[in-house]
Amino acid sequence: MGGGSWATAIAKIVLSQADSINWYMRRDDRIEEFRRLGHNPAYLTSVRFNMECINFSSDINKVVRESDTLIFVTPSPYLKSHLKKLKTKLKDKFIITAIKGIVPDENLIVSDYFHKVYDVPEENIAVLAGPCHAEEVALERLSYLTVGCKDIEKAKMFARQLSGHYIKTSVTTDVAGIEYASVLKNVYAIAAGICSGLKYGDNFQAVLVSNALKEMNRFLETVHPLNRCTNDSAYLGDLLVTSYSNFSRNRVFGTMIGKGYSVKSAQVEMEMIAEGYYGTKCIKELNRHLHVNMPIVDAVYNILYERISPMIEIKLLTDSFR
Repeated sequence: MGGGSWATAIAKIVLSQADSINWYMRRDDRIEEFRRLGHNPAYLTSVRFNMECINFSSDINKVVRESDTLIFVTPSPYLKSHLKKLKTKLKDKFIITAIKGIVPDENLIVSDYFHKVYDVPEENIAVLAGPCHAEEVALERLSYLTVGCKDIEKAKMFARQLSGHYIKTSVTTDVAGIEYASVLKNVYAIAAGICSGLKYGDNFQAVLVSNALKEMNRFLETVHPLNRCTNDSAYLGDLLVTSYSNFSRNRVFGTMIGKGYSVKSAQVEMEMIAEGYYGTKCIKELNRHLHVNMPIVDAVYNILYERISPMIEIKLLTDSFR
């Protein structure tokens, strides 16, 4: 469900094991181009697909009706508008969310949104997480994914569907933890990008990311207390790759902000969604009730939404680090 780069990468992974997939894409013209070219015309164009293995449709109800397992890979700001067209029940489907964001206005992680709004049982909802850029999947570079589900057997089942020579998998029952971590790492990647744009060096970036991990720990322990190890790849690994990689759109977005771009001009130039922009506001609003000490989230929020100078805000942040 979705037609972007991460959706395309996941389709590539799944089709290495499955005979065929149903693929919902919103635009009929994009589907026709895909069929004609044999690859996604807009994202990961180097990845070729066998068209006989894909049943495309722009009818979300048809795709949901004809599928037992649904992998949602739409940007979080657009999820509600896609689902508004849905008349088919979701509660009997196995839902996997690969969306690393929070549903805006609802301030709910996507797994909670499906559970609370669409009555999908928690054991029928899984989350896909881990340090895995779509561009590296396209190149078949070794990548690690974590599947989180309350029903560990279902997590293992889907993990087997993903495993291959360049995809290694692990499973967890910490659904909320890895999902919140996926949201937070995008915010921290924006912070890393802002600092890069301001010409802070690698030494400071290391301090920033180590403080980000501490901040993530504090938030996760407050919002979803659990005996977890955030040094695992679904937490720390994803934080590191998103903060440092040139493939990270959140880091790129932050770098542009640090160089003096306005939010709007950075978004227009990127032509891709930086989930961390929306995640920043959602985490900030959630934290009004939780009162966790989150200076990095606060700094990014002040820069993006209060229009405070990045130079001033990051200088204040540096003084708080040790």
